[in-house]
Amino acid sequence: MKGLPEERAVRLAQYMIEEKATVRQTAAKFGISKSTVHKDITTRLKKLNAVLYDRVQEVLYTNKKERHIRGGMATREKYRAQAGRDTARQGKKNGHPC
Repeated sequence: MKGLPEERAVRLAQYMIEEKATVRQTAAKFGISKSTVHKDITTRLKKLNAVLYDRVQEVLYTNKKERHIRGGMATREKYRAQAGRDTARQGKKNGHPC
């Protein structure tokens, strides 16, 4: 993502607010690092647009509160997928066509 850092900071903040996106999701969408996204929406944006800064901080706060829940869900899905693979392997060992 090329352009002026100030313009980028505003675009990143607008995206995060509209999509309620995390820093990681925003970084992936725009093809930049998490560090760049974080610096833009905290340091640069605060100097450029206080209202937009406050709104994006609300999104960051919400994401921080929900982070442990998303992590738990990801772990649960990981072990469910692993259990499914183990079950399929057991079926093949026992002569089942699974």
